[in-house]
Amino acid sequence: MPARPDTGPDFIEALARGLDVIRAFQPRRPVMALSEVATATGLARPTARRILLTLTELGYVRQDESGFALTPRVLELGVAYVRSTGLWEVARPHMERLCARTNESVSIAQLDGSDIVYVARVAVPKIVTLSVQIGTKFPALQTSLGKVQLAALAPAELEAVLAQPTRSGLTPRWQPEKAERDEELRDVRARGWALTDQQLAPGIRSIAAPLRDGNGVVVAGLNVNCHASETSIEQMVEHHLPLLLQTAGDISADFARLETVPHVVVA
Repeated sequence: MPARPDTGPDFIEALARGLDVIRAFQPRRPVMALSEVATATGLARPTARRILLTLTELGYVRQDESGFALTPRVLELGVAYVRSTGLWEVARPHMERLCARTNESVSIAQLDGSDIVYVARVAVPKIVTLSVQIGTKFPALQTSLGKVQLAALAPAELEAVLAQPTRSGLTPRWQPEKAERDEELRDVRARGWALTDQQLAPGIRSIAAPLRDGNGVVVAGLNVNCHASETSIEQMVEHHLPLLLQTAGDISADFARLETVPHVVVA
């Protein structure tokens, strides 16, 4: 690849190429083969391969039999990941309505290894035990957002995900044995939603539903988060849950419609 024009003496070409590789992943091609990455970036295959493997070791890219894909950890570089998907702008009006109807904070998070990472949030000014912002990570198993996504995984994939160490820096209150964990996730899978009552930290109570793409695949979780001293479990289940399920269905339907919109590329 030739040197870039109009770059100064301190320009680091290797860093620029790494960012080129990240930017090569677009909404209509989230998984790419090595050859596709090389073509999209204009890099030689060996160079593209080294960059992809480096990003994989850093946690920004994952690799499986279908190719390479970005991970939510790219959020740590900024909000580029959120904006590139286009999904969260679609979800925000629904989240704002749910927030207004429950008077509670509403969030969307995705799995990142054994953690969840927050990718969208509409908050109300309430004091909570743990601060949450875009990019915040929590252990997935102890959160309602994580449970609805873990429950959708195949058994082997679930074990592989939970075998990864958390990068959240937190030690959650609930530390279940495998049998208790599996029973909890079976219940979540059967009813289609998850509840946590101070399993992550004191005072945090939340309820979540899965968000699905046009193929019915769970791609994220949507939750309503409450303070345990202010909102009872009965209120969450009887009042918040129906609104949450309706909102999750509306967002999932919009996600599916977004996937069908033609994407026109202008040279």
